[in-house]
Amino acid sequence: MLTKVYGSAVFGVDATTITIEVNVDKGVGYHLVGLPDNAIKESSYRIAAALQNNGYKIPGKKLILNMSPADLRKEGSAYDLSLAIGILIATEQIKGDEVDKYVIMGELSLDGGLQPIKGALPIAIKAREEGFKGFILPAQNAKEAAIVDGLEVYGVENISEVIQFFDKDVPLEATVIDTRAEFYKSLEHPEFDFADVKGQESIKRCMEIAAAGGHNIILIGPPGSGKTMLSKRLPSILPPMSLREALETTKIHSVVGRVKDNQGLMSERPFRSPHHTISDVALVGGGAYPQPGEISLSHNGVLFLDELPEFKRSVLEVMRQPLEDREVTISRARFTVTYPSSFMLVASMNPSPGGYFNDPDAPVTSSPAEMQRYLSKISGPLLDRIDIHIEVTPVPFEKLSDETKAESSADIRKRVTAARELQVDRFRESEKTNYNAQMNVKQIRKYCALDDASKDLLKTAMERLNLSARAYDRILKVARTIADLEASKVVTGTHISEAIQYRSLDREGWLG
Repeated sequence: MLTKVYGSAVFGVDATTITIEVNVDKGVGYHLVGLPDNAIKESSYRIAAALQNNGYKIPGKKLILNMSPADLRKEGSAYDLSLAIGILIATEQIKGDEVDKYVIMGELSLDGGLQPIKGALPIAIKAREEGFKGFILPAQNAKEAAIVDGLEVYGVENISEVIQFFDKDVPLEATVIDTRAEFYKSLEHPEFDFADVKGQESIKRCMEIAAAGGHNIILIGPPGSGKTMLSKRLPSILPPMSLREALETTKIHSVVGRVKDNQGLMSERPFRSPHHTISDVALVGGGAYPQPGEISLSHNGVLFLDELPEFKRSVLEVMRQPLEDREVTISRARFTVTYPSSFMLVASMNPSPGGYFNDPDAPVTSSPAEMQRYLSKISGPLLDRIDIHIEVTPVPFEKLSDETKAESSADIRKRVTAARELQVDRFRESEKTNYNAQMNVKQIRKYCALDDASKDLLKTAMERLNLSARAYDRILKVARTIADLEASKVVTGTHISEAIQYRSLDREGWLG
């Protein structure tokens, strides 16, 4: 008897339906074909034990199990449940009249219990697209898959529940969640709040501008000046994700199995802070079976690189193209996958190896050669993609001991959201531009037009401060965002002069 059961494989952030064909023939043997990896080949042992412990068995017949399409590499242990149900139906141990209406996925324990799988959300989206009635999967992944409406999602604890469902028509309880309610539940109470930060008003202003325009930012300052503390609070002032962004973000985290248990839709923007020993592949994604890297896990959120010059130069260089294109493509001989990577880069660095550049009272000083070696790790083209450079100074004792409560993240976020709404309206016609930081040269000329006085101011500043040519467009983009925060339709000299202050590393005496 031939039986077909449906599972799914995830490539990139999209799923492909896999048909598992089970054929029973005379003789003895267990033959699994269709390019399975070792985890799938070992499934026969898990399936045999799970069936035996639930009163069933793999009969002594010749079983051929084909995973179609046969030329597509299958990996992972998530096919255990689909293979087991296929064997039971093909060997007529249970009924399976309705099995073709469901996608079935799950890893089996030896007692028949189900372990969570990766990629539940993309699989659910594909199942709905292809007209399946429902999706049967481990209970831990049910909330994640139930985000997809128009698909019955059944979270199960044990294979016996699935057997009873098909064989005895014992109903399973569908998981239903209100996506909007889940989404808005955790928006108003960020873990890190700007209200906790004493002093640093100019840096908070910088963070607000960066968040409002989606600008990449680098903080330069001695140890203990608050660079990391400020960076961790940036996601709390970014505008709330739209439902579409939340779905995209959850999809990527689902592929690598990073969605928390019993969490449906991710409502908070991701904040990723990789260690400086990270490899290029771990940062941008890849591997023998490509997986998203840190830049994709921070999609729609913040990627924080603490102590930027400590990262290997090759690691920083591979980030240049994704920063520009907002996606990363990983090519292998037989296939290509593309992961989205639209993130805000926030970097911090000490101004010198000792950390106290230009400080006459410094406990540690660095020689010019050490300084040059330290700063040369950051290339011009990478700095080219960072709009705001700001120096952070330590907070004086009077500010630290001040009991006055600072402005909360919620209040700052209101202004940021209002500025972003202006940009959404401005770039409505453009597919690739959503906020000021993404503007191309043509858009900069159109939306950042200056009057003669502002042009003179910018010219004087560039000549006097020895600003490089690359700083010109960056200053205009940041000035446009400052104008948006004030709801101003035109960019004025005041906006330009503030934006000029945020180009520390372009000045002579810094990076050559």
